[in-house]
Amino acid sequence: MPTSAARQPHDLMQLLTRAERLAARRLQTVLEKEGCSLDGWRVLALLADGQGHHMTALAEAAFLPPPTLTKLVDQLVDQNLVHRRVDPLDRRRILAHLTPRGLEYWRRVDRAVRADWPALLDEGDGELLRALLERLAATLDASAHV
Repeated sequence: MPTSAARQPHDLMQLLTRAERLAARRLQTVLEKEGCSLDGWRVLALLADGQGHHMTALAEAAFLPPPTLTKLVDQLVDQNLVHRRVDPLDRRRILAHLTPRGLEYWRRVDRAVRADWPALLDEGDGELLRALLERLAATLDASAHV
């Protein structure tokens, strides 16, 4: 019979997977009404800081392979939500930025997402959850590089 300590990784994975899928499903419902995909939302969220980001950073933030990200950014460019510029610090790299239309679109999508997000995450529990998840990710990441 497995001990509670032996079952903990499995139980934790079950909870994390369930929470991620429920959150993604809820988020996708809101995003679909705004004509945005989950991957597009992740890219727009990163670009909304106004800094401009290279494709590698966007791929990592959106959890997408580079060819898939390139196709997504091409679509965002075609919609006039994103534009590309040569990185002034490294002319071999391209930076993606939101267009003014893209920023306006992002703000609308962000408002819709925030309006639908569970109240629990707007209170102190949201910061606790974020801190615990960041700690878990950092621990798993550090143990993977040992």
